[in-house]
Amino acid sequence: MTMNKTLPEPFSNDNWALHFLIYPKYRLHRHLLLIVSVGLVLYNSGPELTQPTINLLLFLVLFYTNMYLLVPRFLFKNKYALYCLSIFAIIAVCALLGKYFFDSDPDGNGLNIPLFSFLILMLIGATTSVKLFQKWMLDKQLIFELERSKTITELEQLKNQINPHFLFNMLNNANVLTKKDPDRASQVLMKLSDLLRYQLYDSARDKVLLTSDIHFLEDFLNLEKVRRDNFDFVISKEGSLSGVQVPPLLFISFVENAVKHNNDPAKPSYVHLYFDVRNEGLFFKCVNSKPVLKSVGIGSGGLGLANVRRRLELLFPEAHTLKIENNPETYSVNLTIRL
Repeated sequence: MTMNKTLPEPFSNDNWALHFLIYPKYRLHRHLLLIVSVGLVLYNSGPELTQPTINLLLFLVLFYTNMYLLVPRFLFKNKYALYCLSIFAIIAVCALLGKYFFDSDPDGNGLNIPLFSFLILMLIGATTSVKLFQKWMLDKQLIFELERSKTITELEQLKNQINPHFLFNMLNNANVLTKKDPDRASQVLMKLSDLLRYQLYDSARDKVLLTSDIHFLEDFLNLEKVRRDNFDFVISKEGSLSGVQVPPLLFISFVENAVKHNNDPAKPSYVHLYFDVRNEGLFFKCVNSKPVLKSVGIGSGGLGLANVRRRLELLFPEAHTLKIENNPETYSVNLTIRL
């Protein structure tokens, strides 16, 4: 998978300091800031550190050696013992060299070994912290990209499972009507073509207008009404539905399940849908009648409802509630989504 140069969404904010430390385009600025900062410290340190130019060059060598050699080869590969030994060896060697070269200062100001060693340790600690922070951010980006890719793939798989399942049921209905009532079968196929057009084009988007999805459900129920004489439905809409967007085909599994399990030759059957948008939330309710001689259990519905449950978990984690009620004469689904 190709990694992009942008930060993952959890870190995509207006924190300029964070961006400055992470983005590759600021690398030159970071290095210049480092050189200027260390130079200011050394040239204003007073007699404690002599020959600031040599010290600056030495510190920069240590900085880049640690950042681009020791940290990647040892620390990032979990070779902690080798990394610590390398750091201690560098401090010891630098202290010895500093004592050898700087103690001959003509002004008689010898090198302050403890301060010199402390500055080296602080410099190495700072560079190590920067590299660890950058690696942590890149790892977070990689994990985020992998999780997002996995989620998108799973959602597409679930959507692809819903579409053929629905199509299979409708084609089976048309096949039955072809023998009993060819004219009605023709009407079914025409309406089915409208539904498939919505599925092929509109449902390919991540979000669709809620009103469009409701219209799709209305076409679906009209299609069922053509097939069955003793079937009726009502779609109630309240609140401000205009402009509200939802994932496509989110409700069809509930409605399809309601239609599938309410066919009763002994009495009229019905499906009632309720949509209510208010207070930044969407309430959906699907109520269907139950046949006299058939009982629908809670959680039934097979593949369709299992898929929509999983889609809700992926699309609205911690932002939805789903409640199914199985009463003696009705079966209802209550879904609330925080928009």
